Amino acid sequence: MRVDKCYFCSTNVYPGHGCAFVRNDAKVFRFCSSKCHRNFKLRRNPRKVKWTKAFRKAAGKEMTIDSTFEFEKRRNIPVRYNRDLVQTTVKAIQRIGEIQARREKAFFNNRMSVAREKLRLVRAKKRALRKAKDEAYYEFIKKRDAEMELEDQEVQVDVDLVQPETEQVTEKVKERITVGGSKPAKTKKLKIRKSLGGGDGATSALVPSEGRTMGMEVE
Repeated sequence: MRVDKCYFCSTNVYPGHGCAFVRNDAKVFRFCSSKCHRNFKLRRNPRKVKWTKAFRKAAGKEMTIDSTFEFEKRRNIPVRYNRDLVQTTVKAIQRIGEIQARREKAFFNNRMSVAREKLRLVRAKKRALRKAKDEAYYEFIKKRDAEMELEDQEVQVDVDLVQPETEQVTEKVKERITVGGSKPAKTKKLKIRKSLGGGDGATSALVPSEGRTMGMEVE
């Protein structure tokens, strides 16, 4: 059974699958699907399309140099049919496929280890940056709390210094109210009574008349 390679994406094209394009110079291009055929007609470069094996090999995502690739090369040498040779060839193909799969897995693990190391460094850098920001924010909060506490202490000291003066003022006001507040009012009342002729034996200047008018008695 002859297995061809897709001209665009380099996948296997088994008999009865895919399509073929024959150019005017009799060169045959085989494609695994209409997708590859359409991209070929659009004159796209397989090395610039990310889902092709040509791009993956150029980007270092797949093996490019390995001894197992030598067995896949086409040998246009006529060989007479031999049953034993066919059996050994089939066994060799299976063994080569196993070796190639194991090497591809090892290559993938090595490539992913490098990517994981880069990712670990990036995450560690981000973590350190986040930790530095948290520490700076914690220091800012701590400094702000200390300043607020110091301001509260200063305000408390100012209140303690002002408090005795206010107490003295309130005591003076109380003394003024209790001592000097009632006596002036009594004296005013006494003066009014004396002027009107009432109380303390003082004679009034107003003399009641006999019912006609009010007269003034001159002393």
